Amino acid sequence: MTDITDLPALALSWHRAGRSVAIATVVQTWGSAPRSVGSQLVIDGDGAMEGSVSGGCVEGAVIVEAMEALDDGKPRVLDFGVSDDEAFAVGLACGGEIKVLVEPVGTAVPVPILENLVAARAQATPIAYVTDLQDGPPALAGVDIYPDRFRLDRSGVEPDGRTFVAIHNPPLRMIIVGAVHIAQPLVSMARACGYAPTLIDPRGAFGSEARFPGETILDDWPDEALAALKPDARTAVVTLTHDPKLDDPAIMAALRTDVFYLGCLGSTRTHAKRVARLEEAGFAPADIARIHAPVGMDIGGRQPAEIAVSVMAEVIATLRKAT
Repeated sequence: MTDITDLPALALSWHRAGRSVAIATVVQTWGSAPRSVGSQLVIDGDGAMEGSVSGGCVEGAVIVEAMEALDDGKPRVLDFGVSDDEAFAVGLACGGEIKVLVEPVGTAVPVPILENLVAARAQATPIAYVTDLQDGPPALAGVDIYPDRFRLDRSGVEPDGRTFVAIHNPPLRMIIVGAVHIAQPLVSMARACGYAPTLIDPRGAFGSEARFPGETILDDWPDEALAALKPDARTAVVTLTHDPKLDDPAIMAALRTDVFYLGCLGSTRTHAKRVARLEEAGFAPADIARIHAPVGMDIGGRQPAEIAVSVMAEVIATLRKAT
């Protein structure tokens, strides 16, 4: 079964099943739209659909155009003006404009391109789908071509007004070592910000379902858990135990990966001792400098939730290079 939330994979699955398929992608939209640029709708020749390109304002018109695109095999760019009344009906404060690219699979979207896109997404490899809105054809590109778009998760039209870049990034993850009181608000904040959180704590009394209902909790030793999780450049690691026996193995494991953020709880004095241990273990100054410690932005927070806010703010700023 194909995950219906993975729309490129769904489109490929439908095509392989012999169904005619078109992919509609939001290219430009108004600021208060419920669907961001890059959002997609997959439509087959019988009118079955998955996904969304708006809150309901233009879906019907897009489906009609998709049917015509499937008949002639040609892509098309659709421009819609949405009135204030129409926008209000779907929960928006005001109207505006939305531009949608409709591409039939097999003609406008070559099957090998779609297969490679789906494979890259399945392997958590960052990939961009790039096409000329005036005459195509599409191609795939890596992080080196559009580094800022990948960093900001920002699909959109290039300054030339015709090159559309759809960013397909792996999911954001946050690995939290230490199921302590700060971790409780932090996992909720991480999830609200689009991160998939995972807790690591071999101490059963801390990492319990009762304290973290519904969360993913690993009771392995931190370095072993990190090895299994394979953190990457879309992963933040936060250590909160205050216990070198638990934090240090996690820190060392994280420093051997390309995680974009590594934050460690503890005072300046505690971190100085941590640095000495890392130096003794053979880590270079440049490696140790990757650590954010004391963890979080200095906002004067004292309560667990306030500290969690400071951590989340620093993680976001690091990812988006706001600092």
